[in-house]
Amino acid sequence: MDDELKVVATNRKARHEYHVEETVEAGIVLVGSEVKSLRLGRASLADSYARFEGGEAHLFNLHISPYEQANQFNHEPKRTRKLLLHKAEIRRLLGKVTQRGYTVIPLRLYFRRGRAKVELALARGKKVYDRRRDIAERDAQRAIQRALKERS
Repeated sequence: MDDELKVVATNRKARHEYHVEETVEAGIVLVGSEVKSLRLGRASLADSYARFEGGEAHLFNLHISPYEQANQFNHEPKRTRKLLLHKAEIRRLLGKVTQRGYTVIPLRLYFRRGRAKVELALARGKKVYDRRRDIAERDAQRAIQRALKERS
């Protein structure tokens, strides 16, 4: 990507708890104090998710810390925020979510060309045995790398 990305927050648990099928970039509607707080890197994507209501996409449980200098004009930290997507994208994602048991979760929040964006993932929840298998594979890869490192 030739655009400069300034990543504010990442959802580190997302790839551990979900199988990510595809990703979509969406704009996000924010107020001034939220933008200032994001520029300081004060956000958390933990437990946040997107839902479709009335032909629009909304992001729930995104925590953006209050901005100290905003005093009485500050924002609600966990308010619902509207996502900016094309209608066709909303319809396509909504169709997959309703029919096939997918969910839409944010993977990371960043600034691209001065605009706040969120990377959404169309994901399916992992079962406990899937997580255990992933951990076992990761441990095996580490052991192989360690053995190769010791040989050389």
